[in-house]
Amino acid sequence: MILEVADIRIQPGRQAEFDAAIEHGVRSVIAHADGFLGHQVQKGIESPERYLLMIRWNTLQDHTVGFRESPAFAQWRAIVGPFFAQPPHVEHFALLDET
Repeated sequence: MILEVADIRIQPGRQAEFDAAIEHGVRSVIAHADGFLGHQVQKGIESPERYLLMIRWNTLQDHTVGFRESPAFAQWRAIVGPFFAQPPHVEHFALLDET
């Protein structure tokens, strides 16, 4: 399992709109991608325009090739992209330890 972490900064004052958009985008687009295992969205408290989108993928290629190189990625960006203050910073992680 691979964890994708997207650090998203949105335009100030658009949190309520973005909350609805990210939920819609994940459930209607990303959740149907091959290799999608689940997701979590965290919303900043000290920085209310900051979100962490964490998606569990079966493999790195499921995200980087299967999803990012598919038409679904453009659909996803059309839903959430208009809210971005800057491009999201995305990294991938492999589980080392868990309790």
